[in-house]
This record gives sequence, structure tokens and C-alpha cells, in this order.
Amino acid sequence: MSLSVIFDLDGTLADTSADLIAAANACFAARGQGAPLDPLADAATAFAGGRAMLRLGMERLGQGWSEADVDRDYPVLLEAYAGAIDVHTRLYPGAMAAVERLWGAGHKVGICTNKPAGLAETLMTRLGVRDRFAALVGADTLPVRKPDPAPLFETIARVSGDPARAVLIGDTVTDRETARAAGIPSVLVTFGPTGRAVAELAPEALLDHYDGLDAVLSGLHPGH
Repeated sequence: MSLSVIFDLDGTLADTSADLIAAANACFAARGQGAPLDPLADAATAFAGGRAMLRLGMERLGQGWSEADVDRDYPVLLEAYAGAIDVHTRLYPGAMAAVERLWGAGHKVGICTNKPAGLAETLMTRLGVRDRFAALVGADTLPVRKPDPAPLFETIARVSGDPARAVLIGDTVTDRETARAAGIPSVLVTFGPTGRAVAELAPEALLDHYDGLDAVLSGLHPGH
């Protein structure tokens, strides 16, 4: 029987951190405040989203700020990111080979991300792999985003899948909470900036490399 294997994007399918950090730094540079964020040291914050990066940068600059400042800069960040979305971004090793194996075995494959849908569509198209995913649900596809389970259920529906035979592959607490809320097993990758620390989130499984995805899925859904 086929599975619905739903992937997060940032930090799961692709390492987008350097381009995200560059977009956040562009907001600060525009005001003559330099580049307070580091593409390596702050990668985990990049995967927490644009507003998280802006908050960290503002805190690091040591100046007074409010959520209104974050809201003001967020559209600027999105514009900067859209203009340089795939300069440094790379798919993780083995990711697309694993997706091809899923297709070959008759499974259903989709993306559920908290990146705005338009940017996610652009990025996956630029990377040349958008057609390998039957559906893409972004942060603004529905009125709610992860960790609300609705986007995950929507992605499963769009790939014509069954929640009872679905898995969410992700990298953060957001993905873990989304899967838990949906009653669906979660697999967290360990090759992100936090490494095997994601084990503390108690997912149903960990994934050290995409070469091992088939075995992980067999453990979660024997006989699939």
C-alpha cells in the first residue's frame, strides 16, 4: 500500500540558511547597521523563519525594538530573499534520489512548508525539482500554518493520500508539533544545524541521511 510522504522544505529538503540570513542582513545593511547575523552560527534561527532572524538581529544590535519593527522589515526581507533565493541554497545529499525511489515504489510525495507558497514554488522550480512533488502547501496557502495540523492534512489531501498512511519529514519542533497534532508519525533529520539534538523532541524516527529513508519508513509502516 502506498504512503503519503510529506516533506518540510527549509532545513529538510534543502539547506536554505545562507540565503535566508543574507536576506535578513540586507534589512540591517539598508539602515547602515551592517550584518549582525552569521550564515553558519545562526542557521538554526534561519530555519525558524524570517521574523525570528529579524528579532535575533535586532537583539544583537543592542537597540530598542518592537514587533512593529519586525513587521516593518519583514516585507523588505521577503523582497531581498526573492531576488536572491538560490545563490547558496543546495538540496541535501540524497534527497532527490530518495524522492525518486518513493515515486518508483508508488508512494505519494508532497511539501508542507512555512515558507510563503510563492517563494517555495520559485525555489523548487529554480532547483529544477518542483515537478517531483505532487503538491506544495505554504505558510499562506491556508489561514493557518504549521504547527496547526491543517496544512499537513491539506497537503495529504492534495496528493490524494490517506492520513492513516502518512509521514511528515521535518527538522524542527514545529514539524514535530504539527505531526503530533495530526496524529501522524514524524521523522526528524539530524543533518541540520542542531544535529542529533532533535532526538530530544522524541520523534517517531530520526534520519541521518536520505540513503536510510526507505528503512525508516519501513519501520514506521511495516509492509508498505
